[in-house]
Amino acid sequence: MAESGFMSDMHMDALREICNIGLGNAATALAELLQKKIDIAVPQACFFDFDEVFSLVGGLEEVVSCVDLSLEGDVPGTVMFMFTEQSTYDLVDMLMGNELGTTKELDELGQSAVSEIGNVLTGSFINAIGGMTGLNMNTTVPMFAFDMLGALLSTSLVASGYWDDQILVIETLFYQNNDRIKGHFFLLPETGSLSSLFAALGMA
Repeated sequence: MAESGFMSDMHMDALREICNIGLGNAATALAELLQKKIDIAVPQACFFDFDEVFSLVGGLEEVVSCVDLSLEGDVPGTVMFMFTEQSTYDLVDMLMGNELGTTKELDELGQSAVSEIGNVLTGSFINAIGGMTGLNMNTTVPMFAFDMLGALLSTSLVASGYWDDQILVIETLFYQNNDRIKGHFFLLPETGSLSSLFAALGMA
């Protein structure tokens, strides 16, 4: 990673704090949207090498759902929110109030629900960063896809531009009662973007 030389424990603590605040805001927004409480936790937030990061979700032939949008402004880059195929079905059940295991395929209503949740979560996360740093950060209209991971990478990443060698990975856990659903939030900063973020946090 071009900027890994200054990625100290202090930087990582700051990123985790941003994650916790952002997803805490997202849980509140989610409760207002659904009129019920779904808790969100961040078991880990760390950087992974570009080549290894997507093995967290599965192989290139793994079917995943992905909410994908671009960041514009002071910290340009791309944000991707991914769930495995089964986690996608489970998330739809949780959102719809069904018993987990009810959904067997993703229909138009399910796609809309997952896309909207990805939009809410991403917006809350980005707003938290902007609120803590004073940086100007805007998101484009989210795109939803349900396809093999390899196909998504080729269309979304290869065509998007240039990135640092490492990606910020935020493991995201949704839970309600005894049900647990895991997703992954990926922040792919354009080269040099993290320097702007940490400078705004007083960690240049």
